[in-house]
Amino acid sequence: MTELEQKQQHIKLTDESLQKQTTTLNLGPTHPATHGVFQNILEIDGERVLDAKPTIGYIHRAFEKIAERRPYYQITTLTDRLNYCSSPINNMGWHMTVEKLLGIKTPKRVDYLRVIVMELARIADHLVCNSVVAVDTGALTGFTYVFQWRELIYEIYEEVCGSRLTTNMGRVGGFERNFSETAFAKIKKFIDEFPKVMKEFENLLNRNRIFMDRCIGAGPISAERALNYSFTGPNLRAAGVDFDIRVSDPYCSYEDFDFKIPIGTTGDVYDRYMVRNDEIWESLSIVKQAMEKIQKLENEFPSERNVFYAPEADHFHLPAKEDVYTKMEALIYHFKIIMGEIDAPPGEVYHAVEGANGELGFYLISDGGRTPYRLHFRRPCFIYYQAYPEIIKDGLLSDGIIALSSLNVIAGELDA
Repeated sequence: MTELEQKQQHIKLTDESLQKQTTTLNLGPTHPATHGVFQNILEIDGERVLDAKPTIGYIHRAFEKIAERRPYYQITTLTDRLNYCSSPINNMGWHMTVEKLLGIKTPKRVDYLRVIVMELARIADHLVCNSVVAVDTGALTGFTYVFQWRELIYEIYEEVCGSRLTTNMGRVGGFERNFSETAFAKIKKFIDEFPKVMKEFENLLNRNRIFMDRCIGAGPISAERALNYSFTGPNLRAAGVDFDIRVSDPYCSYEDFDFKIPIGTTGDVYDRYMVRNDEIWESLSIVKQAMEKIQKLENEFPSERNVFYAPEADHFHLPAKEDVYTKMEALIYHFKIIMGEIDAPPGEVYHAVEGANGELGFYLISDGGRTPYRLHFRRPCFIYYQAYPEIIKDGLLSDGIIALSSLNVIAGELDA
């Protein structure tokens, strides 16, 4: 090689080395910042995200296929494992779907009891989401503080059904047992004392300049794009669309309650945070109203105090233990229910509830057998995660972390 050729080769190599290069980064599936077992393959230029490719399925458990081999009442435990931050909402949504198939109308007191546990679950879920958003911006104090109060909600669950996280709460037609006086006392204590705590949490973050600078403008999505992706729940409302299933298609007597639908404008991290905070206040108001309605109902009709499930749901509701030990008919029905020998009528139904994350729907097809012929879970997290690459594109890597937290993507709900 001549001296001239050597100089030309050197210049060529130098030019190639100066060209802009990007880096491929695996965000997950084991990185703690992803808050779940899912992966994003990011292409980044420095700290700027150029592209993202989500990967799901790390904890896919084939719930929908398992449900085809399970009696209706046993499917409740599968719904627990969807959004496990607000299990009771999943449980109630499934029970209402089966009740729609069976044509069961639940009493008002049962509806109000369900509203109480669903709104408490919404509060617990939003506390997890918003406190984790704060953690991902570097603020740990709010997280450790409000988790003590989430524990009080779990104690209420425990008093109602004996479980805390995966609750398996309620039954088709209502609840397995009546709420105890201790449960009502714990609920009243929570709604009396928590508002002060919530106010302190908001004072810590809402107008915190560092928190605002980190969240405002991060991970935005427009109302049009959110609707195109089929967003629902707080993530859609943060983009400025006032859609709430509790209002648009009321269930569980939600039409009896007075509450507002908080909305945002830009659909960024800060708007999603603020919408969830406002929804916590609305949920507290709904729980308080439900307690008052139950008290009024019991004062007018004392016999209502013993109502905790619909009488026409007897074929799906376990008899009382003392009856099983002393009455042949109760023993027979106990056996038939446990062994899954109760047939459901043929039909096709869809029922949706306003889950803490958005529209949680159950599409159920029955061929008249003892198990569903087909069952599909409409999981809101599966919808949100599809939009994640678009939301974080051209943003910073650190913004991608808090954007994911603010979407509140729960891996258990993402992979049914």
